Amino acid sequence: MVRIYPSVKIVWCSRAKWCRYINVVSIIFVSSLAASVYAQAAGDWVDPSPHKVTFVLVDTDVRLEVLDWGGTGRPLVLLAGGGNTAHVFDDFALQLKNQNHVYGITRRGFGASSYAGSDYASDRLGDDVVAVLDALKLTKPVLVGHSLAGLEMSSVATRYPKRIAGAVYLDAAYAYAFDNGQSPSLSEYQGATPRGPSPGPDDLASFAAFTKWNARTNGFAMPESEFRQNWETSPDGHVGKRRIPQAAGKIMQPGTLKKYAAIPVPALVIFAVPHDLGPWLKTADVTAQETAKKFAALDSSLTERQAKIVEEGVPTAHVIRIANASHFLYLSHQAEVLREIRAFLNRL
Repeated sequence: MVRIYPSVKIVWCSRAKWCRYINVVSIIFVSSLAASVYAQAAGDWVDPSPHKVTFVLVDTDVRLEVLDWGGTGRPLVLLAGGGNTAHVFDDFALQLKNQNHVYGITRRGFGASSYAGSDYASDRLGDDVVAVLDALKLTKPVLVGHSLAGLEMSSVATRYPKRIAGAVYLDAAYAYAFDNGQSPSLSEYQGATPRGPSPGPDDLASFAAFTKWNARTNGFAMPESEFRQNWETSPDGHVGKRRIPQAAGKIMQPGTLKKYAAIPVPALVIFAVPHDLGPWLKTADVTAQETAKKFAALDSSLTERQAKIVEEGVPTAHVIRIANASHFLYLSHQAEVLREIRAFLNRL
């Protein structure tokens, strides 16, 4: 059943460099179709995740898809990285519901969440999160965000610190989430980036095959449901064209980002450093491997620099580094991430 939750009208990507290079699994673009349309397009496929789907009105003509996986205890609200939908947490959320009530929000203009052509400013996206908290009547939840969701968490934390109990930054505390004037600028990440392989015809024969190909290529499994949110299904069940979201190109545009120089709530900040670019590199040609080596050196230096800036500049933060993890570290190193999140929640 799909429910619509009206809410008071509140007016208000993943880490930029990753949107430029982390092959097809990470650059996910989706259209703003209703959930029922996705189900019809997928034929007989039924999303196996035990979540309930609701839609919350957060602005004029803008409703956000909210997933509710259930559970008991303090509410956790999962926020996806740039380009992803809340379905990216379909597996991860189940590992958290034994001690918490787990929700997920799909950002406006992506997946089944609508978009009215409004601006995409940082605090507007933050207020979308607050509108969902209001509609669901959540008291002191913990926000758990991946990548560019750090922007939304910092927006909420700095302006409404009493509304949340804490925030968990999953490779999400880069300059768009915390910048006291010392953070690496986006221009410092410029340069050649390695390009991963493309799927072959057999890999696109079905979403099951496509999901397995991505797992082999990137070294971690993403839910099939997330891929179905982002690619069309052909009449014969093959993976079709990538859907283009209504909000494509809106994230991290000039004038939309706000500098957050504080995180005034308890925070768990997890960095992947150095990042693992995926198993595909082992069989890549010499040029790709050399490009990856140069990029990895730059990336590790800048990521460690940002980690130290957060450590020194955010008294409320507990900073953790996970070596050789993917940017999607909650999938590639799930056990470690879950252990740190549970310890953090226990400290609250």
